[in-house]
Amino acid sequence: MRATITFIALCLLGWLGLASAHADDVLHVGSKRFTESYVLGEVLTQTAAAHGKAEHRQGLGNTAIVLAALRAGSIDVYPEYLGTIDLEILKNSKPTSLAAMRAALAPWGLGVAVPLGFNNTYALAVRADSTVTTLSQLAGQPLRFGLSHEFIGRADGWPGLAQRYGLRQQPRGLDHGIAYEALDQRQVDVIDIYATDAKIARYKLRVLKDDLAYFPRYDAVLLYRLDAPARFPAAWRAISALEGRMTADRMIAMNAAVELEGKSFASVAAAWLAPTVATTSAVRAGLMDKLFGPDLWTLTRQHLLLVAAAVVLACLIGIPLGILAALAPRLRQVVLGAAGVLQTVPSLALLAILISLLGKIGSVPALIALVVYALLPVVRNTCTGILGVPAGMRLAAQALGLSPGQRLLHVELPLALPVILAGVKTAAVMSVGTATIAAFIGAGGYGERITIGLALNDNAMLLAGAIPAALLALLTQALFEGVERLAMRRA
Repeated sequence: MRATITFIALCLLGWLGLASAHADDVLHVGSKRFTESYVLGEVLTQTAAAHGKAEHRQGLGNTAIVLAALRAGSIDVYPEYLGTIDLEILKNSKPTSLAAMRAALAPWGLGVAVPLGFNNTYALAVRADSTVTTLSQLAGQPLRFGLSHEFIGRADGWPGLAQRYGLRQQPRGLDHGIAYEALDQRQVDVIDIYATDAKIARYKLRVLKDDLAYFPRYDAVLLYRLDAPARFPAAWRAISALEGRMTADRMIAMNAAVELEGKSFASVAAAWLAPTVATTSAVRAGLMDKLFGPDLWTLTRQHLLLVAAAVVLACLIGIPLGILAALAPRLRQVVLGAAGVLQTVPSLALLAILISLLGKIGSVPALIALVVYALLPVVRNTCTGILGVPAGMRLAAQALGLSPGQRLLHVELPLALPVILAGVKTAAVMSVGTATIAAFIGAGGYGERITIGLALNDNAMLLAGAIPAALLALLTQALFEGVERLAMRRA
């Protein structure tokens, strides 16, 4: 049994290593978790794919995560904005020149180039029936602010804005994908927006005038690794040809095609790149179309591999730790306490830490995070199962002359097996749900649909990711319950 588990673990780790080894000849394009970034990422990927291999690692999260991925070499390029680079990434107190930005980024091995042709500045918006027209008028008003989490924490976001305009309100954190609906339903009164958001016109919002000129220009550009042009010369020439081709109106129309018409990111990007090609008008896909979409098998395979690898590794680590906790009373609380503390670390925070420590995104940090969360039930149940072996059985084994190792292997572990399997079952079911976070760092799985659904406020897409994950959890539980019954009969 132990040899089988070890073999499976080595195969899974070998698959992960093989996937990384074959990534050197692929141009990896990243994007953040909002509509425009997804669309621009697809534009870059399809442009590069005409001249070599290219892959879109979409929806990687906020600026900190996607920047860490770029610096680590997990991606080669992603769409960014000058204001974000200047104030958020480089932490400059005021806007600087493009030359100054390039000089500051060079020591990191990064560069900025290919201005795409539009300015997507931050702004605040209210409903059309509001009497507020400028940002200065917000001061002292009893208004409810619903701002995106990244905007609340950014150096060029809420902290500086509140100081410049003397705003004392306490903002409520909202995902950007649901902010418009929250404003329309009068759950909040003020939200942060991007100037090229398609929903501004749909909800007839009033964009407040930045009368003290707080926000800088956020011209769309590409942030890239300096070695990318030399590694992918043909693809980079094609990407560079995009400079200045995209207007603000065109970007708004592309965002609208995704958010309001239900078109895919890939089809919208393809239509912009080849406008002369006749395309049929897309019909918004329903739940069943999204649930059984062409990506279902790929996402299922990714999800299963992550869960299987995490559970196997958690067993290889957790069962010996549980045995140690059971046989060494002085270490018991230390081992169980450490496993419990690890599970309390917030998932996204753990992923961000792992990206910084490992210098990569994708399957490896996601797998480590899943192993961390799966450890506690395995360790705890192993310890509980061994401690629950009747004392008479131990005395009988000792009377037969069995050594401590023989007693553990032939008496205690077989009797504790049902309890240990219950812990493994708990870890496996938990891992199926937790594995959805892997999509936030480009590791795929059903969470990829969930992140897109959150970005678009698309309930059908959310369900298309949540339903398979729930079904997989139920199947996993049923499988382990069958194994438990078999183990109990053999015991």
